Amino acid sequence: MNWFQKLLPREDKFFDMFERHAQILVDGAEALLKVLDGGDELDRYRRVVIAKENEADQIVRQVMESVRRTFITPFDRSDIQALIQSMDDAIDQMNQTVKTITLFEVASFDPMMRDMASLAIEAARLTKKSLPGLREIAAHASEINAYTEAVVQLEERADQLHDDGLRDLFRRTKGGDAMAFLIGSQIYEHLEKVLDRFEDVANQVSAIVIEHL
Repeated sequence: MNWFQKLLPREDKFFDMFERHAQILVDGAEALLKVLDGGDELDRYRRVVIAKENEADQIVRQVMESVRRTFITPFDRSDIQALIQSMDDAIDQMNQTVKTITLFEVASFDPMMRDMASLAIEAARLTKKSLPGLREIAAHASEINAYTEAVVQLEERADQLHDDGLRDLFRRTKGGDAMAFLIGSQIYEHLEKVLDRFEDVANQVSAIVIEHL
């Protein structure tokens, strides 16, 4: 059956949708960093993140509908669904970060928060660069594996920034503004989860590569 399926034409529109979603991840991460710059442009870029999350949801719906309607998919249906869902979780987490900022009317941010957002941009750009390799997995396996390792390293750096940021925040608010610590710690937590979600994407991509080599 496997050799027979290889002779049939594949539906490659899934790759286009993955790559469109990856661009949204880049746009969302760049807007998130602009939010964390604070200032007069904060609200503008907050709306950009929300808009990108909505765009991403539309692509997810298209992927899920196409999975149901397509006879021959480029790889297993469950892998397609898991990959697009992991990508969507990343932009969702960016949106959750912005929601927390909006809820508590935060307008200024710690440098380490911006550093974490910069790592998210790196992870998003790596994801965008690597996803086209899924079109020809055998030819790009080493590049994709390098991408996975790079994202894992970014996530580890984000973990360290999270811990350092919380420590610094605690020292600055100790014996004073407990609410400032609570709010700041939530923002740090959401930013850490953004990088966690990018690591999930990388792990899902890696699993697809392993399955198809």
